Amino acid sequence: MKIVPEQVAARAEDLFQAGFCCAESVFAAVAEGCGIRSELIPKVATGFCGGMARTGNVCGAVTGAVMGISLATGRTSPNGSRETNHKLTQQLMREFEARFGTIICRELIGCRLDTPEGHKHFIEHGLRAKCAEFTRQAARMAAEALQRDRLVQEQSNER
Repeated sequence: MKIVPEQVAARAEDLFQAGFCCAESVFAAVAEGCGIRSELIPKVATGFCGGMARTGNVCGAVTGAVMGISLATGRTSPNGSRETNHKLTQQLMREFEARFGTIICRELIGCRLDTPEGHKHFIEHGLRAKCAEFTRQAARMAAEALQRDRLVQEQSNER
């Protein structure tokens, strides 16, 4: 199945606007883009929202993207290779950080969501729009990384 980055990005943003959090939205959109459906998606991403349970650590959009990449390239046995997964994950993290300056939620939005003051700041400054953009771009970046990897694999298989 061919993953279409702009469709994945748009789907992630739609899910976010519908009320799912950043991690849930990105993970579900990347999974759908890969043709993977499960009742566990987006459920397993919920704890990663808001930088891990709203604590402002690694951005939930980034962790959702890593989960999506892992769903497509993760290993299924202890002897399986992690190389492709780690390469794509590192690539995603570098690209996100280059674009936005950091992968840390509280630095991206300027507050922690697990405090009343932080939550108030988030609402009053309309930061949900910023998170929608992080969600859209992280999903697109993950889909592009998976698309590039598939193209490289297809080219090497043709040789």
